Amino acid sequence: MTEKTALTPATHTTPPAKFSHGVRKGNILQVAGQVGFLPAVPGQGPTVAGPTLREQTLQTLANVRSVLEAGGATWEDVMMLRVYLTDTAHFAEMNALYDDYFADLKEAPAARTTVYVGLPEGLLIEIDALAVLG
Repeated sequence: MTEKTALTPATHTTPPAKFSHGVRKGNILQVAGQVGFLPAVPGQGPTVAGPTLREQTLQTLANVRSVLEAGGATWEDVMMLRVYLTDTAHFAEMNALYDDYFADLKEAPAARTTVYVGLPEGLLIEIDALAVLG
């Protein structure tokens, strides 16, 4: 049986409850929902990258990438991305940012975007990912 390994990159704060930023078991890596928090600063609480969708989306993608890398994966290993927005008016801007960010990928992952209003105050986007390595 393959061991399950929890992942918390150095750039991330310790989760506030009993969950992991990512978990790898064998060649499967699940990245938990990431938001646009700047890299952790010891002794400080999480800080949102900025008030705009652009700032938060780019930071959120960087945070997902950090978990992927901690688990030995890259964007090319990602099979599925799930994007959660807090406002339907953000779909077009998020799609443009997404297209630019992933312009160099050989094959785009499957993706799903939905509107979710349960994010903490000030957060506009959350993204999780499923990667299969090898």
